[in-house]
Amino acid sequence: MNERSKKYKCLKTILKCFVFFMLVILLAIFMRVFLFSTFVIPSPSMEPALWCGDRIVVNKLIPGPRIFRNLDFVEKGERPDMFRIKGIRSVRRNDILVFNFPYTDWNKLGFSPDVFYVKRCVAIPGDTFKIENGMYKVSGVGDTLGNADMQLQISRMPDNELNKDMFHCFPYHSDFNWNMKNFGPLYIPRKGDTITVDLRIFHLYSKLIEYETGKTTAVRSQQVYLDNKPLMQYVFTLNYYFMAGDLVLDSRDSRYWGLLPEDHIVGKASIIWKSVDTNTEKIRWDRVMKFIR
Repeated sequence: MNERSKKYKCLKTILKCFVFFMLVILLAIFMRVFLFSTFVIPSPSMEPALWCGDRIVVNKLIPGPRIFRNLDFVEKGERPDMFRIKGIRSVRRNDILVFNFPYTDWNKLGFSPDVFYVKRCVAIPGDTFKIENGMYKVSGVGDTLGNADMQLQISRMPDNELNKDMFHCFPYHSDFNWNMKNFGPLYIPRKGDTITVDLRIFHLYSKLIEYETGKTTAVRSQQVYLDNKPLMQYVFTLNYYFMAGDLVLDSRDSRYWGLLPEDHIVGKASIIWKSVDTNTEKIRWDRVMKFIR
């Protein structure tokens, strides 16, 4: 083999390797965007289902991968311009979801691109959710929702023994006076739902309306306004969900910050692929490759 043939063979090998590595990179990007992501659990709010140090795989095919048309929301923290590719199924009650935290500040519903929460969905669009003496319920549904053992523990505790900072709940208004033992009933809006807007609706859903429209709501002389125009009715353009932590006594969830817009959902937590004890840094082998329920 002459020198020229050797150089050609070497170049061909390099080119094949380059193409192979590019295909691997493209496949990894494709899987990351369309199929799954991985996250680390940093807090105990989902115990006993998820522990601190669990590394989880999130299935983006439930409810479907998000495609962002631009990245303007990264700096502004506002509603992202996106669409969702149809997934294998929609979100169900008791699914554990990873989602972008919906508040860049507590006065306005927004989108935090680098802050992720993991909670259990206990009410889906069209549900009417309530907490009766600590127990989670959806009207017309007999299923157990969330961590029933922890809810039962709360139901047996006197109010004065519960954490004062955690006791009072959304929407923090005297007309409701909801708390962690008695909450609701709260209707979970569904895309296309039409509501008649009054003061009660304003206190419950004004942040959702502002998020969807990009406009400001206000109340003057008992009348609700949207950007200085009287708002009599409103049609929701998004689905919403009620999210709850399994460690009910120590979880900042929808009881405190309100409802989760569908466009915030990354996907369903499916598998613990690795688990590391945060105190000893040792792998918890009994949790490796464990399905999440």
